Amino acid sequence: MIEKIWFENSPLKYLLWPLLWPLSQLFAVISQARRCQYQGGSKPTYRAPVPVVVVGNITAGGNGKTPVVIWLVEQLQQLGYRPGVVSRGYGAKAPSYPLTVSQDTLTKHCGDEPKLIHKRTSAPVAVSPQRSDAVKALLPLGVDIIITDDGLQHYALERDVEIVVVDGARRFGNQSLLPLGPLRESVQRLLEVDLVITNGGQAEDGELAMTLAPTQAVNMVTGQQVDVTELDEGLVAMAGIGHPPRFFNTLEQLGADLKYTQGFADHKDFEPLQLEALAAKGKHLIMTEKDAVKCTNYAKDNWWYLPVTAQFSQLDQTRILNKIKEVKEKYGSPSA
Repeated sequence: MIEKIWFENSPLKYLLWPLLWPLSQLFAVISQARRCQYQGGSKPTYRAPVPVVVVGNITAGGNGKTPVVIWLVEQLQQLGYRPGVVSRGYGAKAPSYPLTVSQDTLTKHCGDEPKLIHKRTSAPVAVSPQRSDAVKALLPLGVDIIITDDGLQHYALERDVEIVVVDGARRFGNQSLLPLGPLRESVQRLLEVDLVITNGGQAEDGELAMTLAPTQAVNMVTGQQVDVTELDEGLVAMAGIGHPPRFFNTLEQLGADLKYTQGFADHKDFEPLQLEALAAKGKHLIMTEKDAVKCTNYAKDNWWYLPVTAQFSQLDQTRILNKIKEVKEKYGSPSA
């Protein structure tokens, strides 16, 4: 229902307007006052001794931030930097914070996105509701630049570069603040950030166009890689991400013949029996890579995931990296 009100201009919004509009106005006042307190110095902030790059958004829900973080980390590693990543670890509960992610860290302790980032990049990743604590946990590991996965509104952590990722298909919905609409901050906030990346759809003037390029499907038990079209017979697809239809559309664009699809809430913690019952609806079960990191320990040999990689034009790629290089030069040159 909320998705329909936010993004589909559903008539339901008129029924709920008397309740949601006042709450939206209250949210605007509280969030703006909170930001002013940090910027004005009445609330303490933390300035790291290395550059901090925020990859966030102004809307609730997923829109492609994590692929951007992974791409950015890999690019910086190739340039000789030692990036580390901090995250809140949404949807997870660690025994204690800050938590430094390792190959053995349980996803329920660190969250699916931090686990995926560490798995794909091998970069140091730390999780904490207080991102400054996560930064401090990474500094002894020799990182020389910090990337935050989300956290645009976490003003307790000072930042050098702000990158906002926009869902190119859904944009900003009805352009209202929570809970009437999907916005965490007004669209005017985009005028203050350094870069705006548009994931799919049509990038507007000044925005950097990004696409998510899928690779081959990967078997979750054997690691075998095949084209999605080879799994056509009885293919069941599932996705626990911010906008599941995006994943299903990707599969169809690759030529997959989907027998059944099932969307779940973002960051959902799956039960083995739940997924086994879903897989029984077809011959193969395919999911996102973010979902797969939560299911590795009980995966079956007919379960697959589809990795995706962020892609930019050479011009936009240069623009992103040059912005970070400019900031990094103020802190010192990269280590070899």
